[in-house]
Amino acid sequence: MELNQYLSMFIDESKDHLQAINENLLALEQSPEDISIVQVIFRSAHTLKGMSATMGFEDLAKLTHEMENVLDLVRNNKLSMNSFIFDCLFKSTDALETMVNDIIEGGTGQANVSDIVKALKSIVTGDYAKEPAASEAQPAEAGGGGSSAMQIDEFQYSVLEQSVSAGHNAYFIEVGVREDCVLKAARAYMVFDIFEQNGEVIKSVPSIQDIEQEKFDRVFSVFYVTQLPQAELDKMIGNVSEIDSVKSVLFDQESLKELKEQKQEKPAAPAPAASEAPTAGQAPNAREATPAPQAPAAAKTGHQPVANRTIRVDIDRLDMLMNLFSEMLIDRVRLEQLASEIRRQELTETVEHMARVSSDLQNIVLKLRMVPVDTVFNRFPRMVRDVAKSLNKKVDLVVTGADTELDRTVVDEIGDPLVHLLRNSIDHGVEPIDDRVATGKSETGTVWLRAFHSGNHVFIEIEDDGRGINRQKVLQTAIKKGIVREEQAERMTDDEVAALLFASGFSTADKISDISGRGVGLDVVKTKIESLGGVVAVESKPGKGTKFSVQLPLTLSIISAMLIRVNDEKYAIPLSSIVETAVIRKSSIRNVQGVPLLDYRNSVIPLVSLAQIYQVPDNGQPERDETEIVIIKKGEKMAALSVSELIGQQEIVLKNLGKYLNNVFAVSGATILGDGQVALIMDTNALIK
Repeated sequence: MELNQYLSMFIDESKDHLQAINENLLALEQSPEDISIVQVIFRSAHTLKGMSATMGFEDLAKLTHEMENVLDLVRNNKLSMNSFIFDCLFKSTDALETMVNDIIEGGTGQANVSDIVKALKSIVTGDYAKEPAASEAQPAEAGGGGSSAMQIDEFQYSVLEQSVSAGHNAYFIEVGVREDCVLKAARAYMVFDIFEQNGEVIKSVPSIQDIEQEKFDRVFSVFYVTQLPQAELDKMIGNVSEIDSVKSVLFDQESLKELKEQKQEKPAAPAPAASEAPTAGQAPNAREATPAPQAPAAAKTGHQPVANRTIRVDIDRLDMLMNLFSEMLIDRVRLEQLASEIRRQELTETVEHMARVSSDLQNIVLKLRMVPVDTVFNRFPRMVRDVAKSLNKKVDLVVTGADTELDRTVVDEIGDPLVHLLRNSIDHGVEPIDDRVATGKSETGTVWLRAFHSGNHVFIEIEDDGRGINRQKVLQTAIKKGIVREEQAERMTDDEVAALLFASGFSTADKISDISGRGVGLDVVKTKIESLGGVVAVESKPGKGTKFSVQLPLTLSIISAMLIRVNDEKYAIPLSSIVETAVIRKSSIRNVQGVPLLDYRNSVIPLVSLAQIYQVPDNGQPERDETEIVIIKKGEKMAALSVSELIGQQEIVLKNLGKYLNNVFAVSGATILGDGQVALIMDTNALIK
């Protein structure tokens, strides 16, 4: 049998089953006695085992078989769930995901799962109290394998990759302490103090907590992001007393790809023995506002179930369909122009009918590309559970609007920024249990993840009920790092202070954490969201909590725009960023210290000359007493753009400028107009600083 033709189907269905296992394990953790949930997990594992065996992926089949044995005992009331069994099953699911991802990348799906299989077998035999859930990764010894021996997860790899793309330096650093050193933890603290002052630790082995308690031999290793050059960083660390060796490796895009290929699955912390009771605050409630998907109930009416009316479509085909429709849209606009010039009734009626049909077709094509953000959100409850458990916090995740739809290209890119914002809320926002109780709050913190439509945008909000942002601490750090001056700081509003968190290299952390950091991470989050044409904002109330709001365009392919003329050149401004258009007398323009300003609705806004910004030659037209303007908005900031003529509103196809013109100021792309001319599409966010 030729199996390659079924590989795509196997991958899609495996991902669905793994997601179902993850979601239902989370639901079971909240209701350990609910056998119906165990039945759903068992069926998913059983189906996955059968598919894997058929396709020849023996390691996948072997691991799912052992999971089946454990789940079979539970569903037949011969075994009760506890924290050890939950950790083993979550660990098994992680291993299965790693193997499926290996198959997606062209691998064989093989992995060393002997430790997990051994732990699962020990549960079946009843000997699991003696078995560790999984082996903890050991720190890399000096000269003993370097970065390949130190494991990072997908999120940590993504932060490294985005940091390098943003122009930061990413290092793997191995630090050795002298053998005769008496206070190893103190020396390590001094090194980590250097790290904290100058960048962000992405990963540390051993963990920060183990290093603080001197639970390491002589060597500790970190993945680290900073703006310092390699020689200067090595010298600063080497100057610490009793540091014996410093070995650093600077990553570029190529070496990061090699790291990803070498990267293994992230190790899990050892689970408590079966005799241990879960510690208070150990297992947080990570739940969604909508119930976890359950197996469909058998029809009681006797009717046959409705046949599946959905099909899977290759993404490349959808992209091709969109490209073809984009070309047709350009031709449609050209036909409309010709029809208005020729003025034949038959031609005009035909073109109008074609416009109506193509408009309906456009809506269908765009909807085909739209996918619910649930495809990203569904991995967050598990992540929140793991992060909160590692921090010994209780956290409730409440998800609403998971059915909100976004263009697939946006959904593919938004996952990592949201992961970082969520980790940030759990680590920095939600207080430890004792602190919450002391301030009269409940032990369990709440993080809300919301998605909703508004106009041509989708908003995603991440809000916590934690401690909020400390204004004075943020300002002190900003002044210390030279981001703002003291006289500026006194005049800044709370929102402007909160926005400083997105400054490059900014961090207010007292203690370095492997979970998240408000330094390089939030800088990368902002860069990523803005590259998608979005905006990220933050607002906070001390003692009440913090809310991050991400605004994203519905689609990146076809947008509504206002066509304008600047002298002899045409430009397009996205309608989503336009507040209004107007005509003003030039005598109403005020100049303050050489900056032209306008009175606009009880406020003063700057007037920007597009002819100067884009260096458009003067076409020799006589000076007029009036000028047309376009008012644009970014968040709460506004500006007026001076234009020669407002041409009109039009649906345009967004085309990128190619790799040779990817850094043009205030230009996000180009479009082809109906008359064959090319018009540049403005990036209005870049015009408002």
